[in-house]
Amino acid sequence: MNSEIRHSGIVESIEGSHVRVRILQTSACAACKVAGHCNASEAKEKLVDVYGADGSLFRKGQAVVVTASRRVANKALLLGFGLPFLLLIAVLVLVLRLTGHEGVAALSALGALVPYYLLLWLCREKVSQGVQFQIE
Repeated sequence: MNSEIRHSGIVESIEGSHVRVRILQTSACAACKVAGHCNASEAKEKLVDVYGADGSLFRKGQAVVVTASRRVANKALLLGFGLPFLLLIAVLVLVLRLTGHEGVAALSALGALVPYYLLLWLCREKVSQGVQFQIE
């Protein structure tokens, strides 16, 4: 198993040690030969911020490869999807047992995600220190 996540990209901007890279994030089937005839394939452009890079080594428009360790990718998935899913299920079950009303339980479970993502957004600086990319 590969220990790194790699994406090819183009340097968008350089500000000192902060390099912004535009990558094309594709789904697994987007590279398929018949992807143009299928609705399941998708590709999205994303901007990735790389901090701590020597900006003098790069120029705008340069092709680069952005990497992240598998550990970093797993941490990002846990924060973005894993913990919110567990919170959603826990609140759903708890409120359903307390009230017995499915509608209230469903709305409460969805409502519980609002403070979670708000807290995640407020802590984005701390989170970004633990989820970092490098340029090869």
